[in-house]
Amino acid sequence: MVQYNFKKITKVPTGKDFVDIVLSRTQRQTPTVVHKGYAINRIRQFYMRKVKFTQTNFHEKLSTIIEEFPRLDDIHPFYGDLLHVLYNKDHYKLALGQINTARNLIGKIAKDYVKLLKYGDSLYRCKALKVAALGRMCTVTKRIGPSLAYLDQIRQHMARLPSIDPNTRTILICGYPNVGKSSFINKITRADVDVQPYAFTTKSLFVGHTDYKYLRYQVIDTPGILDRPFEDRNIIEMCSITALAHLRAAVLFFLDISGSCGYTIAQQSALFHSIKSLFMNKPLIIVCNKTDLQSLEGISEDDKKLVEEMKSEAMKTLIGQGGEPRDGAEVLLTMSTLTEEGVIAVKNAACERLLDQRVEIKMKSKKINDCLNRFHVAVPKPRDQKERPPCIPQAVLEAKAREAAAMGKKKLEHDLEEENGGAGVYSASLKKHYLLANDEWKEDNMPEILDGHNVYDFVDPDILQRLEELEKEEGLLQEQEDEEEEMDVEDLTPQQQKELAEIRKKKCLLIREHRIKKSTAESRPIVPRKFDKDKRFTAERMGRQLSSLGLDPSKAIERARSKSRGRKRERSTDHDMDVDNDGSNKKMRLRSLSRPRSRSRPPTGVLVAGEGFKDSAQKIKAFKLGKKSVAKRNKDARKGEGDRVIPNLKPKHLYSGKRSNGKTSRR
Repeated sequence: MVQYNFKKITKVPTGKDFVDIVLSRTQRQTPTVVHKGYAINRIRQFYMRKVKFTQTNFHEKLSTIIEEFPRLDDIHPFYGDLLHVLYNKDHYKLALGQINTARNLIGKIAKDYVKLLKYGDSLYRCKALKVAALGRMCTVTKRIGPSLAYLDQIRQHMARLPSIDPNTRTILICGYPNVGKSSFINKITRADVDVQPYAFTTKSLFVGHTDYKYLRYQVIDTPGILDRPFEDRNIIEMCSITALAHLRAAVLFFLDISGSCGYTIAQQSALFHSIKSLFMNKPLIIVCNKTDLQSLEGISEDDKKLVEEMKSEAMKTLIGQGGEPRDGAEVLLTMSTLTEEGVIAVKNAACERLLDQRVEIKMKSKKINDCLNRFHVAVPKPRDQKERPPCIPQAVLEAKAREAAAMGKKKLEHDLEEENGGAGVYSASLKKHYLLANDEWKEDNMPEILDGHNVYDFVDPDILQRLEELEKEEGLLQEQEDEEEEMDVEDLTPQQQKELAEIRKKKCLLIREHRIKKSTAESRPIVPRKFDKDKRFTAERMGRQLSSLGLDPSKAIERARSKSRGRKRERSTDHDMDVDNDGSNKKMRLRSLSRPRSRSRPPTGVLVAGEGFKDSAQKIKAFKLGKKSVAKRNKDARKGEGDRVIPNLKPKHLYSGKRSNGKTSRR
């Protein structure tokens, strides 16, 4: 559980913003109207309230800053030293001290000016004292502007720090730069630390989490450390030193035996001996990395001696924890993060060592006695030498045997999958459960399109039965039609019957063509006249066909010509103004006439037939009553009789935060 969450620290405003925030709040939440005619006590109270309210706002906001920033002496030593390394605790304490001093000064200023306001003898003098008090408070706030800016930068940086719990199970990775520390944490956790083939890619602490035996472990990747005096180390290296010094963790010291990191084994051994005092009372494992480039057996004799010396130092930590000295397999491990050989073994060894140490510490603590007093392990004692095996009824055994036999006979899809190559190779067939007349048809390929039609549109198990019912229905309808025809045809002569049959046949054809045209009317394009190059559809041809049928084509030709496409104005003819004398005024007939205007509304006093009034007086009275009924609705700006909207008479944005004098009863 993380005890320190620096992400929740409130944003620190700048000096100018601080003043704007407080003065704006004072203006919004205190009365703003005062007159010189008021009693002097009322004027004093008005301005004293302004000063007190401003001082309270400054005090609350400055107190929030002081309380939310961590006190270096009260938090865990790891975080205390880490903040000192990153920000210099002297500067940090000085900035918070200036904030505290400003808070006290503002309180004293408010106290002094409230005393002076008690003796103000006029509105002008009280207002001048209020302005002076608020001005001095703002001056104090502006003077701590650099401290506020410094604390806000620290807040932003602290919010980006990793969430490290100093008290949980922790694995700490350390060593020279570029020896494979970040690659290892990426392999065993879900952390995504940048890995590059050069030194000091990792410039701060990174945290990942892994599981071992159902327990969560915290893995910390530290920046690389160089072998040089303590005073010469920079901030990046000091982050690693701080973690090694204060965190109770299992330490993995990474050793690059191939030398590809740019540092020899001798240099890495010197670093190990220079910081070995930080490994006291911690499980220590030396990890020889990059065995894919150089095996541990292939290094020189001098390097082997250096590795053995480090191994003996690590064995001392194992013996100091109460472990048994063995061949050293627990403190010296080899692996390769590139091929992932030995990565899991290193993780498991570190987790096991850390778990053993934590259990041992708990067993040695005083709390274990209180816990053991609550436990009682009951061990049953045999009362005689007779064996009493478990008794299972015979019926239960037979039922289990039958279930096992039934399960053995039936093959599941999982069994078939294992027999036919496993997942990714075997594909379960969905066709084997089809109900077909012949089982051999199940694996046939089904066509999707047949004769230009979608097969699935015609798949119906009862299609033959439905077809038979449709044929019967059609037969019945045909018989009824034949009977009706026979009843009508009996009174006709054979010639008339023949003509009637031809007419009915032609009628059926026309109905069928009409249905086809109606179904395709939307998709059938209109062919413009300019594409009728063969002049097949002309008025003369229509006239000849109508004349051959014994009909007068003159009116049809005249109508076709009047409806033909021409200019826009020529199409808008007015049939109400036709001229009887066609020959006398051809221009009037050919020219299109203007569109007639719509009918005007008659005056109110004029009676029009069909309106339902007996006389004009009744109509005028009805109009007056109608106007009178809508007058109130129009006055309220309602849309109609159903408009029930109740407007907001006191909008919040105009009234919130403002109170007149004496309206403080709601507090």
